[in-house]
Amino acid sequence: MDTLAIVGLGNPGTGYARTRHNVGFRCVDDYAGRKGVQFTRTACQARMAAFEQHATRVVLAKPRTFMNLSGQSAMALVHSLRIPVGSLLVVHDDADLPLGRLRVRASGGPGGHNGVRSIIESLGTDRFPRVRVGIGRPVGSGTAAWSEDSLIDYVLGRFSPDEEAVIQEAIVRVSEVLDCIVADGVDAAMNRFNSVV
Repeated sequence: MDTLAIVGLGNPGTGYARTRHNVGFRCVDDYAGRKGVQFTRTACQARMAAFEQHATRVVLAKPRTFMNLSGQSAMALVHSLRIPVGSLLVVHDDADLPLGRLRVRASGGPGGHNGVRSIIESLGTDRFPRVRVGIGRPVGSGTAAWSEDSLIDYVLGRFSPDEEAVIQEAIVRVSEVLDCIVADGVDAAMNRFNSVV
């Protein structure tokens, strides 16, 4: 039986629970709820849950490290589960995508995301798939004008009520994306979901 590890990125602790940077956690929480499983096990520096579907063992993980050290947990998962890097799927927020927009990628650089950068550095490769969840940028902020400090403040902030409604819809769609990946693979999910505006 094949194993797929789905890692949602975020920061541990209740103070970070509803921040923009914790969308990855919220996505795997939603997916676990739809599969009727809970994060009852701690291993590989992560809270973990698991289920089987389409002859695949699916392991869900939420690293207990802080975002910038996500690679420690990802590396431990790859070694513990004895899976190839391509069977590690990362779900994370992305400020370069409009709020609620989803993008599935088979590989690629960190795009300014420190959690993804940590995973790339720990694994020594960027050849792992990921689901990017758009959290947008503040109105009137251009990419070039954005400082590192303002980015940190933004991603650690919370969604407005209107934004929360949009992101909640996106989280539901992520569960559909994950089902597609489990059943048919990353390429199928890219073809099906990346064309959706």
